[in-house]
Amino acid sequence: MYGCINRFLDPQYWLGMLMAVPAIIIGLTFHEFAHAWTADRLGDPTAKALGRLTFNPLKHLSLIGTICFFIFRIGWAKPVPVNPENFKNPRKGMILVSISGPMASLIIAIAFGVIARLLSFFIPPDPSSVVAVYLYSILVFGTILNTVFAIFNILPIPPLDGSQILFNLLPLRYNNIVIWLQRYGFLILLVFIVILGPFLWFILGTPSMLLSRLLVGDRIMSIIQYI
Repeated sequence: MYGCINRFLDPQYWLGMLMAVPAIIIGLTFHEFAHAWTADRLGDPTAKALGRLTFNPLKHLSLIGTICFFIFRIGWAKPVPVNPENFKNPRKGMILVSISGPMASLIIAIAFGVIARLLSFFIPPDPSSVVAVYLYSILVFGTILNTVFAIFNILPIPPLDGSQILFNLLPLRYNNIVIWLQRYGFLILLVFIVILGPFLWFILGTPSMLLSRLLVGDRIMSIIQYI
């Protein structure tokens, strides 16, 4: 309890979270836009009609979900509404729409990593330079967080994208299981996060950190320890 309070009182904590703001805003915006764009391309105009086919983050960010990112380090955006009945093949359409979000997150993570690599030719990632530390911290957080977004969202637990991929791959005879998971999925996810937090970090953090280190390199990756 006191450790949590002390964390919120630590200026370094809020400085680190400030460095994560671009990653959160850009990552969530592109993630939700990808859902809306894919659905529209496949014949469902629902998201477009509701103004979700846009790069305006205000259309995608959830106030409560965004606040939770800063308090609990985990949050969410507004779900993109999809009507699978508008697809020629509803099951295939839902799989493609669902997988487009994590794919977009992975692409954004790669983009942050590439920018960091290219920038290092002009601005050395020197820990003694305040500008370099802040600049590369933003890019590293962008790489790490969007990699986490991609991996987290493919977990097959409602309401995550991975659940829709799983549900539409399962034979129809498993509909009772699908209905049960849809009903209690959020509670299962909550329990998973609260009780199995360290295990969840092992699932998400280990591959995320390995991929992020591969994308930006050890020297740039290590710079976040100086903020």
